[in-house]
Formats: sequence, structure tokens, C-alpha cells
Amino acid sequence: MKKVTKLVSLGLILFLSSALVSLKAEIKMPAIFGDNMVLQQQSDVAIWGWAKPNSSVRVTTSWNKKSYSAKSNGEGYWKLKVQTPAAGYTPYSITISDGKSITLQNILIGEVWVCSGQSNMEMPMKGFYNQPIEGGPEAIATSRNLGIRCFTMKRASKAAPQEDGEGTWEVAGPDTTPNFTATGYYFARLLNQTLDVPIGLIHTSWGGSRIEAWLTPSSIKSVIPDVRFPATDADIKNQINDPAVLYNGMIHPIVGFGIRGAIWYQGESNRGEPEQYVELFDKMVRGWRDIWGVGEFPFYYCQIAPFNYGGGLNSGFIREAQAKGMQTTPNTGMAVLMDSESPDCIHPPKKKLAGERLAFWALAKTYGMEKMHYKSPDVKSVTMDGRVAIITLDMPSNPGLTTHGKEILQFQIAGENKMFLPAKAAISGNRIFVFSPNVEKPVAVRYCFNDTAATEIFTVEGNLPLSSFRTDDWK
Repeated sequence: MKKVTKLVSLGLILFLSSALVSLKAEIKMPAIFGDNMVLQQQSDVAIWGWAKPNSSVRVTTSWNKKSYSAKSNGEGYWKLKVQTPAAGYTPYSITISDGKSITLQNILIGEVWVCSGQSNMEMPMKGFYNQPIEGGPEAIATSRNLGIRCFTMKRASKAAPQEDGEGTWEVAGPDTTPNFTATGYYFARLLNQTLDVPIGLIHTSWGGSRIEAWLTPSSIKSVIPDVRFPATDADIKNQINDPAVLYNGMIHPIVGFGIRGAIWYQGESNRGEPEQYVELFDKMVRGWRDIWGVGEFPFYYCQIAPFNYGGGLNSGFIREAQAKGMQTTPNTGMAVLMDSESPDCIHPPKKKLAGERLAFWALAKTYGMEKMHYKSPDVKSVTMDGRVAIITLDMPSNPGLTTHGKEILQFQIAGENKMFLPAKAAISGNRIFVFSPNVEKPVAVRYCFNDTAATEIFTVEGNLPLSSFRTDDWK
């Protein structure tokens, strides 16, 4: 009886070992490669995965019936690049084989964008608890579109760079769109309508996260040399704030996937360190570009909206820091949201404004439609004429600016004593004239430079809001 039991046990062990070997031998793809995905058009896109160790892997693409081969290493990892055609709505497939094969179905070729940041990027089309998306129900009801697809990365905070994450590609429609990033969806919808090509979104964000969590380890070390990284997952003290933990868990698994560019909505959690944010943002963007290996891809981002933070450093400073990103970091553009009309909710419901203003940047600067008005104006110069400060903006004087008939109330002006007092203002073309009877010799002007003030000045062409600004550099 004991002999029989030993034989049965031995047989079970051999069976399980064989099964494990068989499982290990099967092709395994990272989550980002799946049915319904969108691949970047007209490029050499990377594809990678795991197969039998030291085996030959063959990848066949249905659009050109071409096969590509690679050799897996001792751990079974392999990587290669395939050529993609021009964008279109014809569904394709990709077959990967190391002797056993799997096939990825319903693949479209189009434009792929990464969407990242904190809660204002994470906010879904269905809204957050007690916080709806303006126009969301109608947008969801009419969202059925085979040409808009979204991959949402599951939250993951990790001490070491991860090879894979969790998520699936979903095709836009009333059953799926409610869970899409709202900012990303409106961005994709306008690009899809204008370019008439499929748009793929890779959504990877986490509410409340600081920018430090999204930087590569080497990037953050270049800004904060004595930074300490968690050695293991158990050492992570804050899942959304510790350095590099969200890069490791939510960006690294998709690094190298073929993309056109990225959009970003973050900054609220870093509003207390505006000077450092300028450098952190620059290092993050450059770090992603370096490790992605697909060139200096465009990076468009949202300036945070006015909100009553109830104390702490005036958030005008972090908006100023964000605006500097366009000067310090090449191929970037900022969508201004000073008209979000949400001073009591940190998640403005007007996500259509956010997504479409990011899309204006992409359409103009990435897709060559530069005759369209895509950029909020910046201060070009300030001159003092007696008691009047004259602000000139970097935009044509015709058709110029408008207040939509509203009085301008958010200007302040200061003399050499550095005391800011309320000022009157008037617009003409691309200039703003600012005056206070209580300031005899003005030296500095501030506009909407506090937590909650909403802009009153817009471009006539494009109806884009003027951001908060200051002409001084006083602490």
C-alpha cells in the first residue's frame, strides 16, 4: 500500500512539474498588448513578451502578412519591432508563436497618447461621488465609436520597476465610456473627429499623487540628490507620494509602447513647492522621453484650476510654475483652465474644456494645424506710463481680447512699497491698461493671483482664457 502511495505521489509530482513547464512555455504578453488595442501608425513599434527560454519567437502581422523573429533570453523575455501602416479602421490581428501561438484580435492602427497625472486626469466620465461631469450623460450616450479605445492601468505603487501591470483595452461605447478618463476621452473625441483616425488612450493616473512619484529614479535623484527610495514594497510609506513608486508600478510596464505623445493633469498636490516643481516637471518629461526611446514626443498638460484650498501657499505660484514649463521643457504646451467656475470643488466638472484645449495644442503643434487658435496668451511686455501699467500680450491685436461684457475686477497694482491694491482695467486689442488712483507710481501688476479668482479676459479667436500672472518676482 505504501509503495502504491509513493508511486501515486511521484506521478502527481511529475504531472505538476510537466504542467508548470507547459505553462512557462506558453507565450505571455504584457497587459498593454491585447485585443482591441491601438498601435501607433506609420512607425516601427516595439512588441515584447515572454516565451520559452532561449527559443525562437515569430510575430506575424496581418496588415502586411509579414513575419518578424526574435530570440528569447534565459528568462524567456524577447522584444522586437514591427512596421505599422497608415491609420485606418480596418481591424487587424497579430500572431505570436514560439511553437505554441496566441493571436491578438481587433487591432486598429491610429494615434496613441498616454494620459497621466492625479485625480483630475483620473476622474471618469461617470464622475466621482457627488461630483458629476458637465455634459457627461449625453456624451456617454453618444460615445459608441470603434475608433476610440482606452487602456486603463490598475493602480500600483512599487519599490522596483515592474515588467507588467494590469488592465485591458476597451472600445468606446455607453457600457465602457463611463469608466474612461474624462479629460482623456474629450481629448480623444476631438482628435478622432478632426483627424478621422482611431485614437488609443493609455490611461495611468492616481488621485492625490505628487509629481515625485511619477519620476524615474535617476530623474528625481538629479533634482534631490539625497532622496531615499523605498527598498521594498513594505517600505513604501506613502503609496502616492514616495519617489518613483508610481513610475515603477504604472509607467515602467508600458515604457517603449509606440505612442505619439502624452497629456498630463497634475499639480494640486505640489502647490506648496512651486520653485521645485519647475525642475521636477522638466526632469520628469525628459526622463520619460529618454527611457521611452521614441524621440522627443509632445507633452501637453493642464494648468490647475482655481480652487479654495483654505490656506497654505497661494496657488497662483504653482500655476506660474506650470506656465514656466513651456519655456524650460521643449515640445510642451499648457491648457489654461482659469474659467472652470469651480472654486469649491477641486475636480472641475468642465472636463470637456480640459480635454479639448489639450487637443487644440495637439492639432496645432503635432498635427500641423497651426492656423487654428490653440494657445492662451502670455505677457509679452509691461510698461509704465505715469499711473498706468500697460500689459501687452503675445497675440495679434485683431481680433484681440474680450471680457464678454463683464467688468474686470481681478487686477492688483503695487508701487515701490510692494503693497498690492485693487485696480481698474480696460482692454484694447492685445493690450490691457491697469490703473489705481491709490498707486502714484506703479512698478508691478498681478492678475487673478490667488487661489479662487476666475479669469475675466479671453481671446476673441478661440475663446481661450488669460491665465493668472504677475510681473514681479517678489517672495
